[in-house]
Amino acid sequence: MPLDAPPLPALSPDEAEALSEFRWLMVGDGHDVDLDRLRHDRAYARGCLALARGSTTPALQGAAARLAPWLRARLPPG
Repeated sequence: MPLDAPPLPALSPDEAEALSEFRWLMVGDGHDVDLDRLRHDRAYARGCLALARGSTTPALQGAAARLAPWLRARLPPG
């Protein structure tokens, strides 16, 4: 992160837990996730959520559905 970038907003405990769960489920599915980028880049967030939606892991699909509103990213109808 550049030195002149504004600090990241504080996360609520629920949001921090949802982000952590999503990241570890994605890693388990073979996809690394940049959490800072996920929070600030909607196109990246939509791509990650789409990967999660296409997973065969129900827990990852559910984590994506819970996280989407915080990321202000819509999941396509499934």
